[in-house]
Amino acid sequence: MSIDRRIDNLGRVVIPKEIRDKLDIKQKDALEIYNHGSNIILKKFETSCIFCGNEKTLINYNDKLICEKCIKKLKNI
Repeated sequence: MSIDRRIDNLGRVVIPKEIRDKLDIKQKDALEIYNHGSNIILKKFETSCIFCGNEKTLINYNDKLICEKCIKKLKNI
């Protein structure tokens, strides 16, 4: 899906409703913003384990949050 938007004089851009709905981005949700080469990446900020959804004892590994329990499971693979 490709939708063009212009940046306003304050540097803001509106994320189209269709995209917000598809990615379950709600008002006041936090987004990570970073660049990759010449691209700007917007990513919904997640505060839970990427595997099980646990929100406690999280460790950042390669920009992914993983809980200690899932790390232990991965070590046994």
